[in-house]
Amino acid sequence: MLGIRDWLPIWGDMRHVLPAAAALLAALPATAQPLRATYEVHAAGMVVLTMEAEMEVTPGGYRLATTVRTRGIAAVFAPGEQATRVAGAWQGATATPASYVSEGAWRGRPRRTALDWRGGDPVVRDMVPPNAEEREDVPADLQRGTVDALSALAQLSRAIASTGSCDGQAAVFDGRRRSDYTSRSGGWERIFPSRDAWHGVALRCGFEARVVAGFRKDGSGDERRPTPGTAWVAAPFAGAPPIPVRVEMPSRWFGTATAILLRAEPLGQQARAQ
Repeated sequence: MLGIRDWLPIWGDMRHVLPAAAALLAALPATAQPLRATYEVHAAGMVVLTMEAEMEVTPGGYRLATTVRTRGIAAVFAPGEQATRVAGAWQGATATPASYVSEGAWRGRPRRTALDWRGGDPVVRDMVPPNAEEREDVPADLQRGTVDALSALAQLSRAIASTGSCDGQAAVFDGRRRSDYTSRSGGWERIFPSRDAWHGVALRCGFEARVVAGFRKDGSGDERRPTPGTAWVAAPFAGAPPIPVRVEMPSRWFGTATAILLRAEPLGQQARAQ
């Protein structure tokens, strides 16, 4: 099963539009405002993760960056922090990543993955620790035509803004694992106010992540079992790109875990305030 840190970048494309929500998506500009979003992940009544995300989607390309940190009891048993960033361009409606870097430390061990794409195929530039220490190699034919998970999210956001549908799939490679993601639309729902979480109308999407290659050599983690989940996606403010505002899925240690959007602001506005 995938770890909690794999969640927020997981989703496909979108459908079933309520009139008001359809009008909102249709009103999104060709260039959505860059934004910064803050999330918390709750499980068993506790905060176990926090995440900061930046996203910019333009007609010419996209840029995403996330920083994830464990909190509370999760930080005691699995302390970690990970920063990930990607930049890419569009070929029609398809995201084509150019460079991807993910680095940090989990349980006291440094981790880093750096990928470039040449001719649409990923090339590993750096890997710490070496993949051979932990996982089976992913065959070259399964790497071809893949994207990273953040590029899949950028493509999802663009598809929602133009079609209002999330029926789709993505072939994802993170340098170590090759996964298939599928998603399906579940209609528009209202998320009601709760504590400090975002609330409003959002598109519900069911998704499933399945690791198909790059399994752990020790067989741990139950990775061969598909991981299901549900994401609610919306533009958090006028002119913003659609982003996940709530995610529910099983975690390895805490039963069902829920990621909630606490706040989202235009990146330029927030930067001027700092």
